Amino acid sequence: MDSLSSSAADIDPSKLSPAERQDLQQFAMAESQKARLQGSIHNLTDVCFRKCVSKIGSGPLDKYEEPCVKNCVDRFMDANVAVLRHLESLRTR
Repeated sequence: MDSLSSSAADIDPSKLSPAERQDLQQFAMAESQKARLQGSIHNLTDVCFRKCVSKIGSGPLDKYEEPCVKNCVDRFMDANVAVLRHLESLRTR
């Protein structure tokens, strides 16, 4: 364990000031959002790779694989935007 991890593990949350607790909570939320984003990117990569790439390790994508990957990513992004818009509309009702 590095020194940052061990010093963070030694912190007693009950001794933090309200401002420090707020900062810690915001940091934890930001890290959680980063982890979710990385998970989504990993999932997108896996789905599109499995769908579009037929020859693993064969060098650059061929003329069929490249548009397939682009289309896969575009549809994934379109779906995410649609879901976010719908959730936003539910939130503002």
